[in-house]
Amino acid sequence: MAAPSSRKALSHERIVDAAARAIRREGYAGVGVADVMKEAGLTHGGFYAHFPSRDALLAAAMERAGRDGAARISQRIAQRREEGASPLRAWVEAYLSDAHLKGCEGGCPVSALASEMPRQSSEVREASAVRVQRLMQAVRQALPETAGEHAAAAVTSTLVGALQLARALGDNPKGRAVLASARHAILDQYDREANRPSA
Repeated sequence: MAAPSSRKALSHERIVDAAARAIRREGYAGVGVADVMKEAGLTHGGFYAHFPSRDALLAAAMERAGRDGAARISQRIAQRREEGASPLRAWVEAYLSDAHLKGCEGGCPVSALASEMPRQSSEVREASAVRVQRLMQAVRQALPETAGEHAAAAVTSTLVGALQLARALGDNPKGRAVLASARHAILDQYDREANRPSA
């Protein structure tokens, strides 16, 4: 039998996991404490033993969603790198993939929530800003050294915006065409391997 502290830690993890999925699926406003606790298999009354407020839960959920989304994208990137793709191509193809178009609940929280971030409390905005900065940093690391100083912000904006527009159009040929156009635009401009003549 688990000790009380470890039971509490396990319950805490279940709450954060449920909330991390919920914010990407429903948006910040759609995350209700009662629903998250129910999805975590816990009673509503136990919430305040874990978080002082709903905003504290949202901030923790954003951090978890970012970490989980980054791990999933990293797996796709690693697979493409093994297949010989450049770091940038692997990044762009992983982020602007059909799987990411379909998988809002398990994907990057920045693309799922960017338009809602400015309207949140300062605590939630700060947690969201950290995720945006980490996304830009990851893109910066994938860009070739020859890319200009503003390239990371421009490419990140294109990635997030294209995914949001594609999701607005739907998981259909129109949505996938937006992803394909953005992939081509980024790679044509920044990926030296993409511009090499084929043998």
